[in-house]
Amino acid sequence: MDKKIKALFFDIDGTLVSFSTHRVPDSAVEALEEAKRRGLKIYISTGRPVRLIVNLQQIDRLVDGYVSTSGAYCFVGRQTVCCEPMLREDVDRVLEACRAWRVPVVIVGTSKVAEYLDDGVIDRSFRVGLGLHDFRFDPLDEVMREPILQLTPFFSPSQEAEIMPKLRNCTSGRWTDAFIDITSMKADKGIGLRAMAEHEGFDAAETMAFGDGGNDIPLLRAAGIGVAMGNGRDDVKAIADYVTTHIDADGVAHALRHFNVIQQ
Repeated sequence: MDKKIKALFFDIDGTLVSFSTHRVPDSAVEALEEAKRRGLKIYISTGRPVRLIVNLQQIDRLVDGYVSTSGAYCFVGRQTVCCEPMLREDVDRVLEACRAWRVPVVIVGTSKVAEYLDDGVIDRSFRVGLGLHDFRFDPLDEVMREPILQLTPFFSPSQEAEIMPKLRNCTSGRWTDAFIDITSMKADKGIGLRAMAEHEGFDAAETMAFGDGGNDIPLLRAAGIGVAMGNGRDDVKAIADYVTTHIDADGVAHALRHFNVIQQ
């Protein structure tokens, strides 16, 4: 490995946590433990808001910081690294489109999360698909009183293409066919990685990032080495520096060994 890697950034769903088991594979846990012993910092980079990061108990002790909510809220311990809420006019425009198209949406505030217009699809996608069986959403009126960090509407690609040009200051990312994450233009996983690197005192070129979904593309591009999971989307693999094996075939450990971050 030519580059000296000081920090690792990991998406959660489909990268660290298997969609089939809803757990971090044992091989990944062991690999992260070894990386930590070798002095590397470990960061999570996820589209999940803080309240939905509930599936990392196996590695919580190893994590140095979080790029959460698709980069809209980044923190180390109790210290905020960056927080970028959406413009309220953009929030209103997206919610208006959801009402017009009868599309369910998850609304993420700075501390609370609500669902709106759910017809059962949010329940299936979040509680079943993401393993959030015990999660309970907050009252909508309480969330709407907070700054809004992210909207997750169940827009089709054509609906996404129609609404995004109408928003003043937003970007979108899709890591599943079912929905998109919309955040401020000042927030994506790549921006979050760079903000975390500056805060923590290392260069973005000294990082390795792992991802599988469309919202991981800025993350992999910002990192010194971008690794796509074997189970990742084709567009993610196309921009990656390296494509590892499937998450359920020791993908994380395989890539870390390939780059000599951990022992072969």
